[in-house]
Parts: sequence; C-alpha cells; structure tokens
Amino acid sequence: MDPVEFEQVAASFATFQQEFAPLFGRTEAREHSEQYLRGLLVQQTDRRNAENLAEAIDGATPRSLQRFLTESPWADESFIDRLQRYVGYRLPQREGVWVLDDTGFAKQGKKSVSVARQYSGTLGKVGNCQVGVFLAYVSAHGHALVDKALYLPREWTNDRQRCREAGVPEDIGYQTKAELGLGLLRRARQAGHLTTEWVTGDAGYGEVPTLRDTLDAEGWRYVLEVPCNTYVFTEAAQVAIRAWSGRGRKPTQPQLVAGEPSPQSVVAVAASLPPGEWHKLTVAEGAQGLRIHEFAALRVWESRDGLPGRACWLVLRRNLDGSEAKYYLSNAPVDTPLLRMAQVGAMRWPIETEFQTDKSETGVSMSTKCVVGWVGIITSPWPCWPESSC
Repeated sequence: MDPVEFEQVAASFATFQQEFAPLFGRTEAREHSEQYLRGLLVQQTDRRNAENLAEAIDGATPRSLQRFLTESPWADESFIDRLQRYVGYRLPQREGVWVLDDTGFAKQGKKSVSVARQYSGTLGKVGNCQVGVFLAYVSAHGHALVDKALYLPREWTNDRQRCREAGVPEDIGYQTKAELGLGLLRRARQAGHLTTEWVTGDAGYGEVPTLRDTLDAEGWRYVLEVPCNTYVFTEAAQVAIRAWSGRGRKPTQPQLVAGEPSPQSVVAVAASLPPGEWHKLTVAEGAQGLRIHEFAALRVWESRDGLPGRACWLVLRRNLDGSEAKYYLSNAPVDTPLLRMAQVGAMRWPIETEFQTDKSETGVSMSTKCVVGWVGIITSPWPCWPESSC
C-alpha cells in the first residue's frame, strides 16, 4: 500500500469509527473502541486477545481493552439499528436479499456460554464450539452482516444453574436456529432501514417446514435450499378421509386417494427432467469470474407427511458438467422469472466468504463482546453476558 492509499484508508477508518463511537457513551469507552478496532485491523496474530491487541496500539493497555469488552455499559440494540441504517444508506435495496446462515467458533472448556459438542461447518465435523446465527444483507453492489444471535443448545437451556453461573438471563430459553433467524428478520423489518422482502438460506433452514410457513404467512419471498431427500408432488393429488367400515375407531386423518401420484425425491425429479428444461444462467460475478450454472424450475406441491401441501417452486441447480446439484423451494409468485429465483438462491455464497475473511482478518469470535469490523462485515457487536461468559 503506497502512502496515498494509506492516507485514504486511515481517513475512511476515522470516519467509520466516528459513526459508531457516540454509542459507546463515555469518552474513555469511545477511545478504547477506536483502539480495539484499530488493533483488530493491524494485529496479524491468530489470537487477537486484549494483550496482543494492546501490544500493537500505542497508548492501549491489556487491562483497559479487557474492561472495555467486559464491563463497558453499552447496548447491542443501538449498534444494530445504527449498522442497518448505515448499510441502508450505502447499498441499493431494490434487488437486495436477506441471507440466514450460521457459523461455528472452536472453543474449549465448559464455562463459556453455549460451548458444547455440536456440528460446525467451520470444523467440518462435530466438535467443541459455539455457534452463532447471522443475518446478512447481500446485493450486487455489496454485502454486510447486519445482525446476530447466539445459539444455546438444549444442554445449556435445560441446565438453569449452568446458565445462571454464565450470566445467561433467566428469560432466555431454547430456540432453534430457524427460530433465531426468524427473530432477526422480524427485528430488521421492524427497524425499517433495509426493506427487501427476499430471503435465502442453506438446507439447515430450508428443511424446516414451520420456517417456510411462517415466512410465507408474514409476506417474505424465499428461495431456500433443501436437502436431497426432500419429497415433493409433481402432480396434483387428491386426499380424502377413508370411509368408516363400522368397526374400530372412526378414521379422521386424510390419506392419498388410491391411484393418485406419490411424492418423489427432488433428486428423482431432477434426474427425470429432459435436457431442454435446463437453462444456463449467469447469477453473479465472483472473485474468479462469472458464476454460471444450469438451472431448472417447475411448480410442485410440498410433501407433508406424505400428503400434498402448499404449491411452490422447485428450483434446481447444477454445475455445467452436471455436478454439485442443489435443490431449493420457493414461494415466489407464479410469474417470477427463473433468473430472479436463481440469483436469490446464489446470494448466499458471499457470506461464506465473509465468515472466512472476518475470522482471519478481524478475529471475529463468539467470546468477544464487540467486533466492529471495517472491511466487509462493517460491524457486528456481540451480546455479552457477565465476565464469566467472555
């Protein structure tokens, strides 16, 4: 970086920090926030703890930065609101998409909040970690993580004493990742700084029928990935309650009428499509060039316990060589172009890259109260319960 570029970066950094600094309250806390953020950006060690950051910043001390993280009385909610307003001013919203995703942070011990043996995509296996659910906003002009929630496994919420010792509020109960994600979407809609209606997410969210139902009922438009073992009806099928024979308990549950079509897996549906149904589409421009895949879409009915449910779109995607197939369900209107649904489903990829960047360049971790990243993430303040959880 030459001197001119460095001065530009320094000026941009100062402007960005001043946008959020007043929310920290006291002058001392504002100063420490600037030191901490600057330390995240310049410190190159793997462990960006208070001691390492203080070594890189003149005037900072490990104790002052640690107290800033664990004791300063500032609230997340005001930061999230300011962040979403900040993003809303800078990124066009007409073609934007909400992205629900989660990521894991390797963590040992038993005292840090939410640490448990659970699956982490970062680890690629089950291991000791914390998991956070994130809400991101993505458009063709940029992207940012704009909200977050800490996932508490049942082994934590079922052990109230352990929660109390870690400082977890008494009113915090178990919520699935899908429920946490829905809460983030509702909070963003209520704030009103970002107003897009489109939502996407990976199969961990798409496979939850209640999430799809709620999004549909609340007016969201989703393109959610679903697992390969998801079943759908490709033809309308009639159901009826079987006539009572006069013996035994009277039937009350509907069943498929004899001779009606059965549901098929999305894999089988994709395999049965003729070549002419697939279309080569460019959905985004990635770091290595245009992202081009083959897509197909058809109207189907969800399979709910083997019975036909709501009508929806089944969107299919594969690489140009036929590999790495992906499957999506969408409640988009019937006249929605295939390209639009394909683009929405593809909007999740920048967030995977974002997680990698933020963890490596700004040291994002679940045990940090405030992570105000400047490159990419923009800002992501974390909730922190008392010191024992940090």
